[in-house]
Amino acid sequence: MDRLDPQAEYRNRLSAWQRKFEDARRQSLQLGNVRLGVAVTAAILAYFAFITPAISGWWLLIPLFVFIALVIYHERIAAREQFAKRGISYYETRLHRFDQHWAGTGPDGKEFDDPEHVYGSDLDLFGSGSLFQLISTARTAAGERILANWFRSPSPAPEVRLRQQAVAEMRDDFQLREDLALLGEDVRAGVHAELLAEWGSAPPVPLIAGARIFCFLIACASVVTFGGFLAQRLNLWPFGISVASAVAAGIALRRAVDAIHSGIDTPAHDLQILSLLLGRLERERFQTPLLKRLRAELDTDGHAPAAAIRRLRVRVDMLDSSDHLLVRIIGPAILWREQSALAIEAWRARNGHKVGQWIAAIAEFEAISSLASFAFERPAAQFPELLEDGPVFEAVALRHPLMSPARAVPNDVSLGSSPRLLILSGSNMSGKSTLLRSIGLNAVLAWSGAPTTADRLRISPMAVGASIRIVDSLQDNRSRFYSEITRLRQIVELTNGPDPVLFLLDEFLSGTNSHDRLIGAQAVIRTLLKRGAIGVVTTHDLALTQIEEEFRAIAANVHFEDHLEDGRISFDYRLKPGVVQRSNALELMRAVGLDVF
Repeated sequence: MDRLDPQAEYRNRLSAWQRKFEDARRQSLQLGNVRLGVAVTAAILAYFAFITPAISGWWLLIPLFVFIALVIYHERIAAREQFAKRGISYYETRLHRFDQHWAGTGPDGKEFDDPEHVYGSDLDLFGSGSLFQLISTARTAAGERILANWFRSPSPAPEVRLRQQAVAEMRDDFQLREDLALLGEDVRAGVHAELLAEWGSAPPVPLIAGARIFCFLIACASVVTFGGFLAQRLNLWPFGISVASAVAAGIALRRAVDAIHSGIDTPAHDLQILSLLLGRLERERFQTPLLKRLRAELDTDGHAPAAAIRRLRVRVDMLDSSDHLLVRIIGPAILWREQSALAIEAWRARNGHKVGQWIAAIAEFEAISSLASFAFERPAAQFPELLEDGPVFEAVALRHPLMSPARAVPNDVSLGSSPRLLILSGSNMSGKSTLLRSIGLNAVLAWSGAPTTADRLRISPMAVGASIRIVDSLQDNRSRFYSEITRLRQIVELTNGPDPVLFLLDEFLSGTNSHDRLIGAQAVIRTLLKRGAIGVVTTHDLALTQIEEEFRAIAANVHFEDHLEDGRISFDYRLKPGVVQRSNALELMRAVGLDVF
């Protein structure tokens, strides 16, 4: 099918939501004026009914009913206005993806960042301006966690292929992705979704046998005896016996009811977003195997779960209403709190074991939808060719996924049987670290099931290890050099795993002298290559480029260079063969006003 222009489609949708918002606001203002007119009319009628009894007071029922109807309708218009406002905010946020104003907006996944992870911090997976912040559209914490896990560890090839198909299907289902993004309140929902799953699978609360039936019968007795008393058919003592029985039952069930209440209290806040998401997904019919399987997991014994979740919400609302003044008065006689709690526990006995499965399915839908939104917004991105054997990383026109496609400079990168090692030299700010991150992030995208920002990418299963952003730690009493060699040890240990390693080392071992750096670098690279790894190392120290001589058949020198034009340094960010021939350190020092002679 023809691919839509993402910016044009987003602008059209934004304009449509803006029109809906303006229409709803105009109707809201008009209804406000009408309500005021009805109130004035009611005041006039009240004057003629009670001050100058010219009309019957029954006439006041007309404006009362009209006013109530207007209030109900006004609430619907207000809800429509708020929904349109969410639509406007959503598309404004998505459009920021194209003008590079998205960094720092929305959840950044900082809670998933692990400084000890072998590439997370180095590749900007999490935090402000990260891959997670660019891609995630998840509404639940469970969805965010699945997406984060896909980024932090590669998935098996068969699973990734299924995910690619699912992402391609959801990429083209624009309406579904919009609905998933806008359902529910404009808040980050599902913070405690795991607690809801834990609640569903927890052991049952111990209850007296037949407690629910007994409470229902007592409540019926209270209603009947009180009604008989009002009708003057019964004395008050039968009602008193019923109330006494209700109080006794409440005392006997107090501990169990408190346990049920405390168990559902926090997870209950997630029921709204879950019921909306489930209801929307239930209406969808998918074509690809993964989405069809996830959709099937939403059904319970052939029945869709959204209605069951809504019934649970009603019971939870009834339980929460126990503190209402009216319920406090009548509640003890009809065991309102107890019956609500027992109904919740009965619901959990029937459906609780499925809650975790529902949440897991929704979470995976959200993670796939996040990747699908990225695929839609980057129409030039291509799904990689996943190879069985390797190690291979062959990219044509590779670009950094966090950069605007208009600004990112593409480069071809080939790593495999020959060369297995690229030694990248270049001056400051020439793009060496950016290229390392471009390679690493596209490997992460490839094995998460997303399209990659390259015209073509062939990649085999591999474990990524990076040493790019290494810092010292005063709290841990570690120098930068110690932190770096610790990371290098982690990368070497990755070679003990089942997949070959892709290593990305930026200016490594720069914290020691040139002699030790050269010997250490040769030793580390020799070990990695001997264990079947492939990778790229960058350096300012041209002595390190001599490593190519030791690994002639499998290593190659490449470089970025700069140009001095009218006293200003410029870069083309194009990867070229060979060793860089000049340095720009002195020019940069002079450019910032530092006198160097």
